[in-house]
Amino acid sequence: MNYQEESLRLHGEWQGKIEVISRVPVKNKDDLSLAYTPGVAQPCLEIQKDYDRSFDLTRRHNLVAVITDGTAVLGLGDIGPEAGMPVMEGKCALFKAFGDVDAFPLCIRSKDVDELVRTIYLISGSFGGINLEDIAAPRCFEIERKLKEICDIPVFHDDQHGTAVVVGAAVLNALRVVGKKIDEVKVVINGSGSAGIAIGKHLLNLGVKHLKMVDRYGILCEGVEMNPAQAEMAAITNPEKFSGKLADALKGADVFVGVSAPHIVSKEMIRSMAEGACVFPMANPVPEIEPDEAKEAGAAVVGTGRSDHPNQINNVLVFPGLFRGALDVRARDINEPMKIAASHALAGLVSPEELNKDYILPYAFDKRVGPTVAAAVAQAARDSGVARL
Repeated sequence: MNYQEESLRLHGEWQGKIEVISRVPVKNKDDLSLAYTPGVAQPCLEIQKDYDRSFDLTRRHNLVAVITDGTAVLGLGDIGPEAGMPVMEGKCALFKAFGDVDAFPLCIRSKDVDELVRTIYLISGSFGGINLEDIAAPRCFEIERKLKEICDIPVFHDDQHGTAVVVGAAVLNALRVVGKKIDEVKVVINGSGSAGIAIGKHLLNLGVKHLKMVDRYGILCEGVEMNPAQAEMAAITNPEKFSGKLADALKGADVFVGVSAPHIVSKEMIRSMAEGACVFPMANPVPEIEPDEAKEAGAAVVGTGRSDHPNQINNVLVFPGLFRGALDVRARDINEPMKIAASHALAGLVSPEELNKDYILPYAFDKRVGPTVAAAVAQAARDSGVARL
């Protein structure tokens, strides 16, 4: 199938992937008086007296806003908010299919950080969570940080943290396959944008001690010019202050994570890694190195972002269940303990008997994924004090 041509045809036929369906009957005078005026005044007054009633007297408890400014849509770049709408609708459809979360796409015509933050904050009272999507780095870091400071509902940039959580689960299980400990391995991440930095922080929280971040100019090292988010990572990684290019960083490394560009890793680079190397070239649709080439060069475990190879590293394994868990306990935030719990829950769905070099993550359509991640996230929210329920 030519997915591009068939998808375009179907989008014309569908004319949108989501719709609003009433949850209540409006068929007679009593129905109208209960769902709307005069009866609706009573829940309004209850919410006026107690803000938290907005969660149980409206659908807010299950609503997530999927928000973009259209500046980093898929691999297409800055194509504008309206052009990003098909992706946001698709995300909303996945929220419903995999987490029974009602999500609405909101595409905002602004690239101004403060204007975006103000706009999102002003509408946040209608939702139980905010999912930021396809917003270019480094602005995405500042937007998320500022929103988390002022919003009392979870704010989550999936391109950063959803990716980080699923990569974390993949790394945990890949290391089990090769018999290595997470606090002893050397990890290299190529790509120091939003996804790469979030993955780096998450792996550190999972126990990685030896991490090098690489961008197009080389290994991140203090003293080199870089943006604030990269400078923050340079200060907590690469303790040996090693300099050089990607090829230098990969020598003796145990784990490679790529969120960068197609075909920039050679077989020679993979051969230079430690025995039992775990390689995750996730540039999409064309990875940093083709999986077969990585295996031919000696990689023990390989995972990509593609569905036509084993070990697909897919955000759909994370965000529906993660938001489901956060919404179920009316969390005020999605914090580090919740993300760590999600990685471990996801990894734990692959039993020791099932675990092998071609099966380190459950499949996207495994019906256990959403509920298992949700339960772990909800418990972590309670344990860390951000749950209302």
